[in-house]
Amino acid sequence: MSGHGNPIPMTSRKAGPLTGEAHVPGDKSISHRSLLLGAMAVGETRITGLLEGEDVLATAAAMRAFGAEVERTGEGAWSVHGVGVGGFAEPEDVIDCGNAGTGVRLIMGCMATSPITATFTGDASLRSRPMGRVTDPIALFGAQSHGRTGGRLPMTVVGAKAPVPVRYRTPMASAQVKSAVLLAGLNAPGETVVIEAEATRDHTERMLAGFGAELTVEDSDEGRVITLVGQPELGPQTIAVPRDPSSAAFPVCAALIVPGSDVLVPNIGLNPTRAGLFTTLREMGADLTYENEREEGGEPVADLRARFSPDMRGVRVPEERAASMIDEYPVLSVVAAFATGKTEMVGVKELRVKESDRIDAMARGLEAGGVTVEEGEDFMVVHGMGPDGVPGGATAAARLDHRIAMSFLVMGLAAQAPMSVDDGAPIATSFPIFEPLMSGLGAEITRTGA
Repeated sequence: MSGHGNPIPMTSRKAGPLTGEAHVPGDKSISHRSLLLGAMAVGETRITGLLEGEDVLATAAAMRAFGAEVERTGEGAWSVHGVGVGGFAEPEDVIDCGNAGTGVRLIMGCMATSPITATFTGDASLRSRPMGRVTDPIALFGAQSHGRTGGRLPMTVVGAKAPVPVRYRTPMASAQVKSAVLLAGLNAPGETVVIEAEATRDHTERMLAGFGAELTVEDSDEGRVITLVGQPELGPQTIAVPRDPSSAAFPVCAALIVPGSDVLVPNIGLNPTRAGLFTTLREMGADLTYENEREEGGEPVADLRARFSPDMRGVRVPEERAASMIDEYPVLSVVAAFATGKTEMVGVKELRVKESDRIDAMARGLEAGGVTVEEGEDFMVVHGMGPDGVPGGATAAARLDHRIAMSFLVMGLAAQAPMSVDDGAPIATSFPIFEPLMSGLGAEITRTGA
């Protein structure tokens, strides 16, 4: 799982309107956490709607390696028999997390306070990503980490034999870092406290409480303070995973820029720490509505209806919104190209350490397709060309990044000339049904090589 095999070049081109319903996969963030907390509970956790992409399947395999019983019981249906907090066994082999940055960082947190040793690796993209943001805080619990220069995989983590609780202020807005510390705190005595200056996605806090952990969240002068009481017994849960807003972004954004489109995307999780893209699109003038708003499993959910929106205008996206839409900036930059005026994205330096340097990847691909882009270490500005003004006609480098590949394929659906990506294989990590789903709506996306 540490590579994607032969590249799969793909091309998208203008077609008719996109219409119909887009049933996107389950939420990736919640899928990862369902498996992890199910493995740390006592008893059987049942999960429906699990995202069966490569990233999540790698996490399922890792939980098996740590001693949990993890079994697929049907389409999207899984059973996890957990081993309890502190019950992880030492893996017999290297843990291959593929392309899953969330998976590897959260798993490191889970095992950091158990007296076991595990070695982690991944594909070329994951091996290039920094792990110090997680290994530094888990070292405070007593864990040791030994990796390549720059804190990169492959990396061996030696769990703490006598863990101590930690009070940690996150140095960047990162749900992965916060979650790794909280998961490590589960097997440490006393109270582990995480302080974040700005709120990031809170699935971990919601799910920890759902599994029975004693946890409080307070807003203070210091920021958002999360306090977890260590060494609980987590009880098994029945989890219905909502559909992924990050995956929904692609059919939604495609519908907004393809003339005549009207697409319904049902059952999308609208956790306020994840819905920044949809707020931004509506500010731009997008015809995007929420229907059948409700709550499922403690998470707000709605059906999204997106219609062609030829009058979208560029906006300045507030810096404080970045954490709630960090994975959606690539596809937002595509929508911005079809708006009028400039769209400013600021406070987005986190994009430079995702699966790829997403600011550079999007800027180079957009420029190749005829769009003017300004960029800096912490910002990107896209100069919109209007609904009919994007030339296209280029090949973009996906850089082993699923969201880069999908974003440029969305661009090609409305550009004057087709857009290609050099490798669409990474799409399977998060959205394995992307091609048939988009084709079912009327998109023309083809594989152009083997």
